[in-house]
Amino acid sequence: MKKGDVIELRIDDINNLGCGVGRYDGKVVFVKGAVTEDTVRAIIIKDNKSFSVARLDAVLSPSPFRMESELCNTPLSCGGCVYRHVTYEHELGIKHGFVKSAFSKAGLGEVTVLPVMSTQKVRGYRNKAQYPVANTKSGMRSGFYASKTHNIIPVDDCAIQSPTFADITKAVCGLCDEYGIRAYDENTGDGLLRHIYLRIAEATSEIMLCLVLNGKSLPHEREITERITAKFPDIVSLLINTNTENTNVVLGKEYRVLHGKDYIEDVLCGLRFRITAQSFYQVNREGAELLYGLAASLAELDGSQSVADLYCGTGTIGLSVASKAKKLVGIEIVASAVDCAKQNAEYNGIENAAFFCADAGNAENILTAMGGERPDVVIIDPPRKGSTRELVECLASLDVPRVVYVSCDPTTLTRDCVWFKEAGYEIGAVQPVDMFPRTGHVESVVCLTRK
Repeated sequence: MKKGDVIELRIDDINNLGCGVGRYDGKVVFVKGAVTEDTVRAIIIKDNKSFSVARLDAVLSPSPFRMESELCNTPLSCGGCVYRHVTYEHELGIKHGFVKSAFSKAGLGEVTVLPVMSTQKVRGYRNKAQYPVANTKSGMRSGFYASKTHNIIPVDDCAIQSPTFADITKAVCGLCDEYGIRAYDENTGDGLLRHIYLRIAEATSEIMLCLVLNGKSLPHEREITERITAKFPDIVSLLINTNTENTNVVLGKEYRVLHGKDYIEDVLCGLRFRITAQSFYQVNREGAELLYGLAASLAELDGSQSVADLYCGTGTIGLSVASKAKKLVGIEIVASAVDCAKQNAEYNGIENAAFFCADAGNAENILTAMGGERPDVVIIDPPRKGSTRELVECLASLDVPRVVYVSCDPTTLTRDCVWFKEAGYEIGAVQPVDMFPRTGHVESVVCLTRK
């Protein structure tokens, strides 16, 4: 095959990038936007020795798993909702297959992978968004970067973001046009506004609006502040973030409050949390409550156990189970997150929790934080790269009876489970949770018990 060839093929599978997978003359062909059991006409846009990539030209025979109307009309190049054209029931099946396949490939095919759990909320579930902005012929527009590029696709309304965000971004762009404020151009370094950063606390309806600037101040700050907060009274935190670096990193280190406070407050698992612009907080609040509830159930706490919450971040998981533990100790290497965890504990009147800034992979750090006591239960929620063999060996050396592992990546989870098995732990049933509907990501939680 060569670029420009038109082919017809049946789609046999779909990957985590939302590409249908078929075969033509024995070669694998990836077609963005195609669905399992589709028959499609596609145009080759890239051909390698082992595979080809094609653009979907027409669906000749639609799959029963294809939605009659897609989730949104944004161009496919957005790359966010890779399953926007797939029925949600089929999406959950796809994600179950990803987790099950990861365990099989790791040599753990005997492990039970349960059906994917979900809140069934697939629209408007995200409580955080960072919109890059661009100058266009019709004025400033906000949107998202096209997949693997820094080309901005204008997006008026993202289906998985809070519906309020669209109105706020339009208003900000309109005010910038009115006051002659230009969007930052990363090629020339000119312009002022780089990103519009929004967070919403669903339980309280409080909104944080943070304007990321290529500078320290905004022209007509007072007028803009008064007008935007009058139009959107739920904005209780309006911030300026300064980022003058030539970098892909969205946020700079310096913040300044223009209106209200430097945080918003939300309720999660019955606890109240303060969320700053820098704080990690799950973008799907209802999904987080589902996930944390599962983790608490697997921990099997009865008030007599001491719990270590490793990679604890701002303490959300640990604090959600603190009432059922004798003692909770959180360990996190990021100092600002530890400060937030301490404040959250104090704010909720939780007196049996303590948080330490240290490397959670070091056995001595864990023992020191626990006051020399071995934890009865350890909860770990590592980043996408997973945990480390050193931490697994550390927990085994301490003879920790029960480890509850919360994972955001099936591949690194299975790798770590192999290490736990080698260290003498039994792997319980894996419960996938769809925290990010319509995207290619899936979370999982599993309990590992000492033999």
